[in-house]
Amino acid sequence: MIYAKTELGLKVMRDRSVAMSPRQRAAFILFDGKRVLADVFRATSGMNVNILDVQYLCDQGLIASTEELAAKAAAIAPALPDAEHLADADPVSRYEGPEPSMSVFPPSIFPGGTGRTPQQRYQDAYPIATRLTASLGLKGFRLNLAVEAASNYDELRALAPKIRETVGADKCMMLDLALDG
Repeated sequence: MIYAKTELGLKVMRDRSVAMSPRQRAAFILFDGKRVLADVFRATSGMNVNILDVQYLCDQGLIASTEELAAKAAAIAPALPDAEHLADADPVSRYEGPEPSMSVFPPSIFPGGTGRTPQQRYQDAYPIATRLTASLGLKGFRLNLAVEAASNYDELRALAPKIRETVGADKCMMLDLALDG
C-alpha cells in the first residue's frame, strides 16, 4: 500500500498542531505518495515504527492511501475547471503548498533588517526550512530532522548553509530573507 499526506497532513507538517511521537513524525515525513509501506518501515526500522504508528496517522487524517486520495480528487474534479487532467493526476504531486510572500514580513526588515527579534525571525524561517527539507524526501531525511529539532534562531541559522547547499541558493532565497532580511 502507498500512502501520502493529506491536505490536513501538509498543514500539520507546517504548524505542528497534532501531537506525534518521534517515530510517527519520522514515518509521516516519508509518506510521499511514492514509497510503499514496506519501504517506510525499512527506512525507519531503527526507530521501530510499526503499523500502530501508521494507523494513528490515518486515524488523525494526516495520511491516506493514494487510491483514497485519487478517488476524492476524482469526486470533486467535475466541479473544478479543467477537471480532466486533475482527475488523472496524482493528488500529492499537484500540491504545491502556499509560498511565503514578502507580505508576511514586516516592512521594517527591508531597510536593513532591523525591527524583528531573533524569535520572530525563527518563527518566519522555521516553516520555510521545514518545507524545503521535507521536499527532499529520504535524501534530506536527516537534515529535515535537524531542522525540526532546531528550537531557536541560532540553531536554525546554523543549519541554513547546509540547507542552501542541499536545495540550492535559488530555492533558499525566502529562507535567507526570513533569517537575515
